[in-house]
Amino acid sequence: MPREVREVVFVDGVRTPFGKAGGMYAETRADDLVIRCIRELLRRNPQLPPERVEEVAIAATTQTGDQGLTIGRTAALLSGLPKTVPGYAVDRMCAGAMTAVTNVAGGIAMGAYDIAIAGGVEHMGRHPMGEGVDPNPRILAEKLVDPSALVMGSTAENLHDRLPNITKERADRFGLNSQLKTAKAYADGKLQPDMVPVALRNAELGWGLATVDEAPRATSMEKLATLKTPFRPHGRVTAGNAAGLNDGATAAVLADEATARELGLPVAMRLVSYAFVGVEPEVMGYGPIPATEKALKKAGLTIDDIGLFELNEAFAVQVLAFLDHYGIADDDPRVNPWGGAIAIGHPLASSGVRLMTQLARHFEEHPEVRYGINAMCIGIGMGGTVIWENPHWEGADK
Repeated sequence: MPREVREVVFVDGVRTPFGKAGGMYAETRADDLVIRCIRELLRRNPQLPPERVEEVAIAATTQTGDQGLTIGRTAALLSGLPKTVPGYAVDRMCAGAMTAVTNVAGGIAMGAYDIAIAGGVEHMGRHPMGEGVDPNPRILAEKLVDPSALVMGSTAENLHDRLPNITKERADRFGLNSQLKTAKAYADGKLQPDMVPVALRNAELGWGLATVDEAPRATSMEKLATLKTPFRPHGRVTAGNAAGLNDGATAAVLADEATARELGLPVAMRLVSYAFVGVEPEVMGYGPIPATEKALKKAGLTIDDIGLFELNEAFAVQVLAFLDHYGIADDDPRVNPWGGAIAIGHPLASSGVRLMTQLARHFEEHPEVRYGINAMCIGIGMGGTVIWENPHWEGADK
């Protein structure tokens, strides 16, 4: 039976403030972070009957402890959704939430359901990346990958080796600009509307409230030049030009466009295409480039059609490689207008929805832009890209 592919829209997205690993969320459960996000989505969108949510997909890279037990299902139950709402867990490392979104989008597009929630959580303070894993020894013994492929910072150093034009100074400059843009975005009130306050408990300090990200900091090129290079002596990757270790969660509502309009839900973005690819694990930061090429080809677009970019800043070198490939300047105002993960933080599996939520806000402010991109590098040698259309595009009625 032939099926009609339906338009999938991004309705709304929220996130917790991102904390430093073991910082303000040291005594907060991981699942409670994502539950807080789901509850906020329901509060912000009272026109969405909870029983109309038909799936909850939540990503976590380390699926154990308070990030385990099929977290999509348990988070749905604890968020107050009806027991009839199913859920599941996703793992694609850094692109977990991105994959949760594209997974449910596929289900919506083919009619399996009309509305779903997708997101991610990572509590790197409780569950460091790689906790409890047991890599098959044949991966290294049979030389399928170099040992450096299992250390993300080492893969960034490898990418620097292959792209010597991306110097440490250039990476530091990009990191500094990320901090400056994030500080300005906070001062202008851009980030706060989509952040969910989280109650904090500390055995010594008592109760508190998280309302801002913990990682952003004032710095300078002089300070950045003095930072250690932990992955290689005299290397180029430092804490100043890479994302830190973080705790945080995100969640978003996705829907069939006709259903969203029937219920009076906002249409923030329209899904155009997406792609995931594999690359050499030793240079996983290269992944967004072929992923974007694939997504553009599927959409029948070129990079010149893209007016806004929200790129995950796992490492500055990874973003700079992308920009160089497409001939985009390091300081192009279309790229990460409010800064990125170097300043804000990168709680692995949660970050994809942060990128999407920010792109949706940019679309509101830029009706002259029709298409935008989210792109991420992904551990063990992958890349992911999602292309969105701006429903506010001023050319739509022409």
